[in-house]
Amino acid sequence: MLAGSDGPGGFYFNDPGLAQAIGIIALILILFSGGLDTSWPRVRPVLRSAFALSTLGLLVTSGLVAAFAVQMLGFNWIEGMLLGAIVSSTDAAAVFAVLDGKKIGGTHSPIKPLLELESGSNDSMAAFLTVSMIQILDGHSTSALSLTLHFIQQMTVGLLVGLFIGKLATELVNRVRLESEGIYPVITTSVVMLSYGVSEVLGGNGFLTVYVVGIVMGNRLLLHKKSLMLFHDGLGWLMQIGMFLALGLLVFPKKLLAIAPAATGLALFLILLARPAGVFLALLRSRLHFGEKIVISWAGLRGAAPIVLATYPLIARIPKAEVIFDIVFFVVLTSVVIQGTTIPYLGKLLTKIRHARQLKLT
Repeated sequence: MLAGSDGPGGFYFNDPGLAQAIGIIALILILFSGGLDTSWPRVRPVLRSAFALSTLGLLVTSGLVAAFAVQMLGFNWIEGMLLGAIVSSTDAAAVFAVLDGKKIGGTHSPIKPLLELESGSNDSMAAFLTVSMIQILDGHSTSALSLTLHFIQQMTVGLLVGLFIGKLATELVNRVRLESEGIYPVITTSVVMLSYGVSEVLGGNGFLTVYVVGIVMGNRLLLHKKSLMLFHDGLGWLMQIGMFLALGLLVFPKKLLAIAPAATGLALFLILLARPAGVFLALLRSRLHFGEKIVISWAGLRGAAPIVLATYPLIARIPKAEVIFDIVFFVVLTSVVIQGTTIPYLGKLLTKIRHARQLKLT
C-alpha cells in the first residue's frame, strides 16, 4: 500500500485481472505446500469436523455476514451473500504461517490439524459461492438444484483428479532419474500448475485438486521428499509475499478511510459473532469442548484468499464491486492484526487450562 499511488512509492497499479492471476498462482502453490506438509494420520480423525466447518460452518457465517450487510450497509441479499462468501473463507496462507511450528492446545490437541484441513479445503467452497452469486447478479437464472448439482460436480471431479494426479506424480518423481536433485522441484511445481488446469477444464475445483495432490504426495514414499518439502515451504512464503504485495498495490488507502467505520463493524461482527456461530453449529456433535471451539473460532484467520476472491466481482463489473473489495481488504487487515497476533497466547492459555484439568482429575 505504501508503494502504491497513494503512498510515498507512487507506483500506480489498477489491474484486477493481473492481481487475480498472481493471486491464484500464489494460492495454489501455497495450498500444495500445505497439503505436502499435512500428515494424513493426524488429520483423518478430524476429517468429519473439518468438512462440517468447510461447508455448514462457512454457509452459516456467510448468511450472518449477509444479514449484517443488508441491515447495516444497504446491500441486497445477493450482494450480501457475495460479500459473505468472500470473507467467510479462512485463509490457508495465513493459517499455515501463524500455526507453523506451534502446538496450539497441547501436543495431542486436534485443533491444529483441524484448522489446517479446514483452511486448505474451504477455499473451494468459498470460490464456488462467490462465482455463483456473481452469476446471479449478472442475470443468469440459477436454481438451488442446479447450484447443488454443480457444487457436487466440482467437489467430486476436483477430488478424483487430485487423487489420480497425486498418485501419478508420485510415481513419476520416484521413477525418473535426473542428474541433479535441484530439477525435481521443477517437476513438482509443474505438477501443481497442471493439476489446477486439468481440474478446471474437466469441471472440477482446482483449489481442492491442488490441495489433494499435495496430501497424496506428502503421505507416500517420495524420492527427495525432505528437500522437496523444504523447497515448497520456501516457495510458499515467497508466494505469500508476492501475493500481498500485488494485492496491496491494488488498494487505494484513501478509499479505505471512507468505509473504515462500516468495515470495522463488519470485521468485529465476523470475528465475535458470525465465525463463532458457524463453528459452534458445525461442531455441535463433535467431542471438542467449549474452550477448544473458542480457539477454533478465534483462529479463523482471513488473509490473501478473500482478497483474491474479491477481485472476481471487480473483473465481472458487479455493482458495488469496489466497495466490496475495499471492505474485504479492511476486514483482512483487521483479522490479521487482531487474531493473528493473539492466537499463540490463546493457544497457551488453552494448554494451561487442559493441564490444570488433567491435574484435577488425577
